[in-house]
Amino acid sequence: MKIEYEPIGVIHTPFQQPTGMPRNPFAGRGVRGTVEVDPAYAAGLKDLDGFSHLVLLFHFHRSDGYELEVIPRRDGRRPGLFATRSPRRPNGIGLSVVRLDRVEGNALHVLDVDMVDGTPLLDIKPYLRDVRDGDAVRIGWLAAATDPAAGEPDDPSG
Repeated sequence: MKIEYEPIGVIHTPFQQPTGMPRNPFAGRGVRGTVEVDPAYAAGLKDLDGFSHLVLLFHFHRSDGYELEVIPRRDGRRPGLFATRSPRRPNGIGLSVVRLDRVEGNALHVLDVDMVDGTPLLDIKPYLRDVRDGDAVRIGWLAAATDPAAGEPDDPSG
């Protein structure tokens, strides 16, 4: 089965190249970006301004190929690809939680961006805390990392 998606917009950030770009929203704290939604979808932004955070789903358009085991930054382990957020994936779908600053027409002004400029936007969802109070959250092999952001792969192709 073949699945095809058409971007609904584009993400603009200060990062022209994957090299030197934050590896995750935590590392990109405070970095501003703009999500430009195609005008055909602008009506779908109604009431989005009431949310503090958004989940952006996007295409890793600057990433090629993948390996099923990766070597994260500053860590000698080789976890499986699906236990990481490496941009090098069989289906280059990225996910990032950003803070929403404001909505202006079909533009979303966001903070904590961690993607390269020109990234194709696939979808937007309001962030909802999906873990119930009192539920134990495990972070797998990352629990041993001194810096939670250190577990991301040292891969400049994202």
